[in-house]
Amino acid sequence: MRRCAGRPTPEIARRGAGREALLGGAIGLGFILVSALLITAMGGYSFSWAGDGFVPVVWTAVMVQIGAAVTEELLFRGLALQALERLWGSWAAIVITSLFFGVAHLGAPGANAWSGLAIALEAGALLGAAFLWRRNIWFAVGLHFAWNTTEELLGVPVSGHTPEGLFTVDVDGSALLTGGDFGLEASVVPVLIGAVLAVTMLVLARRNGEVKSRHGARR
Repeated sequence: MRRCAGRPTPEIARRGAGREALLGGAIGLGFILVSALLITAMGGYSFSWAGDGFVPVVWTAVMVQIGAAVTEELLFRGLALQALERLWGSWAAIVITSLFFGVAHLGAPGANAWSGLAIALEAGALLGAAFLWRRNIWFAVGLHFAWNTTEELLGVPVSGHTPEGLFTVDVDGSALLTGGDFGLEASVVPVLIGAVLAVTMLVLARRNGEVKSRHGARR
C-alpha cells in the first residue's frame, strides 16, 4: 500500500494494536465457544479430555494459528479488500473477497461446495465486516486467531484439518449440524451466528462512515 498506492497505512499502526487484537480475540473466542456449546446442546458434539501435555499443545496451536491469522488477514483484508474497495466500493469488496476466501478453502480435507459457501459467509463476510468496522488489521487478526486457536484446542477440525487439541470430540448427527469431516465451520450454527455478527459490524461501520461507495472510495 505504501509503495504501490502511495498512501499511509494506519490500519497496521502499532499504537493501539494490542487493544484491537484483544477486542477481536474476545469476539472470536465467544463466537466459537457459543457455536460449539449450541452444537453440543443439540447432541452434535461430546468432548473428553485428551490427556496430552497442556503446554506443548497450547504452544503449537498458538504458533501455527498466529502465523495463519496474520498472513491471511494481511492478504485478504489488508491488501485485496482495500484495493477492491478503492475500485468498486465496500460492498463489492466484501462480496468478492468473501467468495475468494471460500474458494481458497476448497482444497482442504472434507471440503465441498457447502463448506466453501459456509466459509465465504461466516469467515469472509465476518472478517471483512470486522475490518470495515474498526479499520484495523489487528482487530481482524485477533478475531481470526482466537477463532482458529479455540477450535484447535477443542479438538475440532479447523477447515478440515484435524488438530491435536486439549480435547477429543465425538461427532453425532447430521453434517449440517456438526460440519461433518470439515469441522465446525461447515455447521449451519456458526454460519447463522457469523451472519448476525457481520450484519451488526456492517451497521456500525456504516454509522461511522466507513462503508464507502465506489465514488467515495476513490477519494
